[in-house]
Amino acid sequence: MRTDHSVSRRTLLLAAGGAASVQPTVARAFQSTPRLTEVDVFPLDALHNHASCVVECPNGDLLVSWYRGSGERTADDVRILGSRLRRGARDWSAPFLLADTPGFPDCNPAMIIDPSRKLWLFWPLIIANQWHTALLMHQTSTRYQGGDPPRWTAPSPVLFKPAPDFGSRVSAAVDDDLKNLNRFQGETRERVREYLELRRKNGGDKYFSRMGWMPRAHPYVHEGKRMIVPLYSDGYDFSIMAITDDWGATWRASTPLIGNGPVQPSIARKRDGGLTAYFRDNGTPPQRLLVSESGDGGLTWTPPRDSDVFNPGSGAEVITLRDGAWALINNDTERGRHRLAVSISTDEGKSWRWNRHLVNAPSPDGAASAGYPSLIETRDGMLHATYTYNPADKDVKTDAQGRRLRATIRHATFNREWVMAGD
Repeated sequence: MRTDHSVSRRTLLLAAGGAASVQPTVARAFQSTPRLTEVDVFPLDALHNHASCVVECPNGDLLVSWYRGSGERTADDVRILGSRLRRGARDWSAPFLLADTPGFPDCNPAMIIDPSRKLWLFWPLIIANQWHTALLMHQTSTRYQGGDPPRWTAPSPVLFKPAPDFGSRVSAAVDDDLKNLNRFQGETRERVREYLELRRKNGGDKYFSRMGWMPRAHPYVHEGKRMIVPLYSDGYDFSIMAITDDWGATWRASTPLIGNGPVQPSIARKRDGGLTAYFRDNGTPPQRLLVSESGDGGLTWTPPRDSDVFNPGSGAEVITLRDGAWALINNDTERGRHRLAVSISTDEGKSWRWNRHLVNAPSPDGAASAGYPSLIETRDGMLHATYTYNPADKDVKTDAQGRRLRATIRHATFNREWVMAGD
């Protein structure tokens, strides 16, 4: 069924100024007028639309994926849809089907186009309506630039085994956490103890450790020859990386990234070839993005630790720009998704000097919600973000059947100058 996609567009042009302190890696900043254009991929919809991922095709088209259904893991009608923005066009195409396993929820799509120009789609197929029953699926396409829907290979699972010491690593981490139980009081302390012991038990369960791994942010190609798919488990509340050095013929796992709720990792490359991952914070306060490093191409990682960047337990994405600077998109709050910020760092995340908000409400109460962002830099140097957008309570309308029109995927196009001009 085609969806009307003739939605309104908001274009913002702002004057530039004050470039005296701009660092060399972003010296081109303020040479152009800051630009921001926003458009909804499709009109507000009554169903749940969430978890977008955007890529640039070799011909300059953009493709976006997301999932739609009457719920998430517990709704068996959830399927993965896509849309195309043709190069030079103003509006996105009507949504089309990318993946659907009838009778099962298909969620959290993640896409990448590899160096051979093959399009990959990864997603979790939820077997028993619980996140920890996810089976990681993928399909590929070499014919995705003609008609709207790509022509896919048959869907197949991505199968890998955590290393034999996975259980002992999980158990050792649990022992360390149990030493710090005194910071919790009364019933909370006992709940945390029970949770940790369950994590230990599941760490030693071969079936549990091979299921439940889900993607969120873009996969990453390292040095043009290794694909890393960042994954996380809601069953464990930590992450792992699926790695292939033969483009999907075989897969292996990194060491587990165990910590205080580090999930939904996103990878940036350092100038020396090292990797840094940022994580959604699913743990206890303070709510911050967590961070970890790898010096061996993603095989092993340092223990995730808190950064200085606020995170309310929501998705974020970091990317390395062509000149080596980093761009980050995240909800920069400790509670709520009423603010969505884009930030730029020229010192590989030590500081985020430039910040600008795509959504900026004073409080989450009744405000519009923006989350689960996806971020890319296209070949023309522009930045593109897609994210789940839910209107403020006062702006929600209903359709002819009385259903609340509550969600869309919003697409923002902006240049670095717009971010650096600040709010």
